Amino acid sequence: MTDHASEPGGQPESRRDFLYLSVGLFSGVGTVLAMWPFIHSMNPSADVLALSTTEVDLSPIEVGQAITVIWQQKPVFIRRRTAEEIQTAEQTPDADLPDPQSDADRVIKPEWLVVVGVCTHLGCIPLGQRSTEPRGDWNGWFCPCHGSHYDTSGRIRKGPAPENLFVPKYEFLDDNTIKIG
Repeated sequence: MTDHASEPGGQPESRRDFLYLSVGLFSGVGTVLAMWPFIHSMNPSADVLALSTTEVDLSPIEVGQAITVIWQQKPVFIRRRTAEEIQTAEQTPDADLPDPQSDADRVIKPEWLVVVGVCTHLGCIPLGQRSTEPRGDWNGWFCPCHGSHYDTSGRIRKGPAPENLFVPKYEFLDDNTIKIG
């Protein structure tokens, strides 16, 4: 048994333990408060957060037209597909594709195709957004740098590109507005 009176300074052990615990707690809180500005500086800035999503009004786009919007500093191709383009894309057997993916897996509504407009070979921007540009052998997009051909679902059909055009996360906010990101 310990005699508290015989300890140096006459302090009981429980009081010493309390002091150690208190000093440790205050030191920990002080360290966290001192580090908080540094930790907070690692959060994304407002301009980065603003780029994380983009809302697009689809109402001015006619059937057969396409537009390009910028999302996260990348071009995004939005095409309002014709009935013929939809039918062709849906009827393409997955086995015929270098990167098999059905059209239904790439669209939310068949009329609208949304893809990142960056060739998956070397990062070029494929042609085919304007009606005067070459669209390749499958009437989708054509990358003239190395000859990649994409169909009307943004799937690679011919050329060195290893993958389909990327479909970003997007959702319909209403019938005429989508949010990308």
